[in-house]
Parts: sequence; C-alpha cells; structure tokens
Amino acid sequence: MNEHRLEVADVFRQHGEEFLKRWGNIVSPQQRKALRDIGACRTAILGGHVEQCDRCSHRVIAYNSCRNRHCPKCQSSARDHWLAERAKELLPVPYCHVVFTLPEQLAPLALQNARLFYSLLFRAVSRTLLEIAADPRHLGAHIGILAVLHTWSQNLMHHPHVHCVVPAGGIAPDGSRWIRCRQKFFLPVRVLSRLFRGKFLAFLRQAFADGKLKFFGPLSDLAEPSRFHTWLRKSLQTEWVVYAKPPFGGPGYVLKYLARYTHRVAISNGRLLSSEQGRVRFRWRDSKDHNRTKVMTLDAIEFIRRFLLHVLPSGFVKIRHFGFLANRNRSVKLALCRKLLETPPPLDATAGLLTDQQKCAVERRCPVCQIGALHIVEWLSAEALLICSTRTPYLIDSS
Repeated sequence: MNEHRLEVADVFRQHGEEFLKRWGNIVSPQQRKALRDIGACRTAILGGHVEQCDRCSHRVIAYNSCRNRHCPKCQSSARDHWLAERAKELLPVPYCHVVFTLPEQLAPLALQNARLFYSLLFRAVSRTLLEIAADPRHLGAHIGILAVLHTWSQNLMHHPHVHCVVPAGGIAPDGSRWIRCRQKFFLPVRVLSRLFRGKFLAFLRQAFADGKLKFFGPLSDLAEPSRFHTWLRKSLQTEWVVYAKPPFGGPGYVLKYLARYTHRVAISNGRLLSSEQGRVRFRWRDSKDHNRTKVMTLDAIEFIRRFLLHVLPSGFVKIRHFGFLANRNRSVKLALCRKLLETPPPLDATAGLLTDQQKCAVERRCPVCQIGALHIVEWLSAEALLICSTRTPYLIDSS
C-alpha cells in the first residue's frame, strides 16, 4: 500500500474548526464551502461510485471528488479534459507568454471588491493587448488571447496577476493574410505597461464614480473622493510590471504551458513537506532571490487563511478568451486563421500533444486491460461505501 502523502485536505481536516473559531466571522460563504469541500474530497463523507470496464469487466469502487475548483486534487482531471478541448484550437505557429501584474498597493482593494476588481483587470489586460497589437507601428493585426487569473505568490500572499498565452501573429485588418510577429519580439513591454496602467486606473476611477467600489476596515477612509484619488495617483508614480517572453515553440509547447497555468490553485499538494505541532512546512520559490527554492513554515491557521484568500467569487470565470479566440466567433475565426496559414485542422487534434497520462484521464481508460474505458455503473452512499470498504477494502481507490 502506498504511503499517504501530506495534502492540503489534511491540514483543513486537522485545523479547520480552530480556523473557523478565529476567523469564522469574516469568512465568506465561498471560502467556507471550499474549506468544507477540500477537507471531504475523496473520502467516505461524500460517498462513492462503482466503475466498470466495458471491455474486461474490471470493477473498482472510488470515492467521489468534491469538484471544487480550488481543490488541489480535483484540478488535474479538470485540466486534462480542458486541455483536450484546447488542443483542437491550437494553430501551427509560435506562441507568446505575457504576464500583467498589479502593484502591491492596489491588492487590498481587490480583496474587498473581488468580482468587480478582477473583471476590470481582465478588461484592462485584453484591451491593452488588442489595441497595441492592432497598431500598425507594432503588429497591425487582430490577435487572439487566452488569459488566466492568478491571485497568489509562491508564499501564498495576495498577488493578483494575469497570464496570457497569445499566438505570435494575427489576422490582417482586411482578413486577407496572416501577419507574423518578429522572431524574438512580440510587443514592446514598456508600451504595454503604461497603456495597461492607464486603462486599469481609468476603469477604477469610473467604478468609484459609479459607486460600485466598497471600502471596509483600513480602507474606509478611501470612500471620501479626494482621499481615493490621492491614493490612486500614487500608482501613477511607479512602473507596472509586464513580462513578455519571446515567441516560443508550437502547439506541443503551448499545451505544456497551459497545463502549468490554467488549473493551478494557490498551492499544490506536492509542495507540502510536513504538518506537525500546528505548523505547516512547504517549498516555495523566492523570486527576489534569483528564484531559489526555499522552505517556509507557517502556523496552520495562517496557512489556511492565506489559502482561502484565493477563493474566487462564486461563478467567476478565471479563464477567458479574447480577440479571435473569443467564444462568440472562435470557430469561424480559427477556420480563417488556418486558411490564411494554409494548414487544415489535423484529423486527430490531440495527436502528439497530450501525454499518455492525460489521454487516460480524459478517456478513463481501464488500468487493467489498457483497452476498455471505465464507466460509472452504480452510485454509493456514505453508509454503503463504508460497508463495501469493510468487505472489500482492496477495491477502494482514493487516489
């Protein structure tokens, strides 16, 4: 039997009640739900199901997943299904990775206005990229953008930023040709940074004027217009960080990039080292010290508090598409792109792009015969699962 490795769920189960006693009065319903779901994920609490192979009739009983999008265990399966869909949309061109980061000063306001604040962030990022790319002085083309919101740093502090993966080129304004960007250069970072800063601050001022921003606790004084605008002007005195990596490889490399960024949560189980005597140790990468890997120790309650900072509002979409990848006209625009690139879509869009492990996760391939697919044939309550695990414990799959 495999030795159990420490998980975020273990910390939640051991210290969740203590955390709620200390912070329960300000925990949002979404944060409380994430705490409960992650702690119960793939345990008898949520019940289980029986899966059977359609080829060799192999059967296995598995615990139900919580399917909470903030759960470290549930994201790998969701990611693999999502990647299989995105593989059908990739173009045979290099791609660029661009990251837009908000200054530390603005981050507290995001926690108090998460849904509005992060929506404005997406709007500022997408309009900045589309506008600069459309400028004939830079690229002069209509581009496509896949953008992913992250709200954390490696030490679990609040650090809102957006990762964008962009095909290195775009459609000419008249739709007659594909315009490629320069081999080692996508768009000017300084121009992106300043336009992004201007757009986001303009959106924030408008939101304030419309009475959409809320201020609590230490930020309460900002409800007064003169203080808000004075506070906001400080952001104009700093250069906002925008990082743009030179165009890299084609579809295969892009999927690896997307696998790393799209379905990540604040911390993966693989970074946890120990949870003993009320303290949690985990690995983190210190970007201020040449990205050296270090070990951080936090009080378990503080660890949970930091993790829950990154629980998004219910229904908030953290992966968005813009430009010719926007949901409304994606299929038509991608067909045009392939026509301009003189490249038909592959018969098997995932061929050579997904790993064997990802394909198995998508297809739910039988682990015994490696040919058939697993299908759910029966659902089990927590009580029925307890009986099954007592009679046939070897059937329980909690991985």
